[in-house]
Amino acid sequence: MTMRAVSYAWRLREVMAAHGMFATTDLVPLLRERSIELSVSQVHRLVTGVPERLSLPVLAALCDIFECSPAELVHTSAQNLGVRRVAGGPDGAPLAPAPAGLRPAAARILPDQ
Repeated sequence: MTMRAVSYAWRLREVMAAHGMFATTDLVPLLRERSIELSVSQVHRLVTGVPERLSLPVLAALCDIFECSPAELVHTSAQNLGVRRVAGGPDGAPLAPAPAGLRPAAARILPDQ
């Protein structure tokens, strides 16, 4: 199975700038008009940070305010991770298991003299 790494970019600040809105506080009353009650500091974090969680009502309100789709606010990407290689012989065959009972010798630490 191929592992995939997914990532996203939060683009609210860019969308706001494209609509001539540069102060985060300008967004607070627009959200309130859509029944989204967020404090000024919460809106500031929403605009300047990258949220790990976002409620769908907030996303829907932002899409309505800026007349955009969620894809314009959140740009997603995914890529395959490299295949993990397992150590083996020159032809790719697995290495033979170590003989039973073979263990490394314990190290002895001597005091400085």
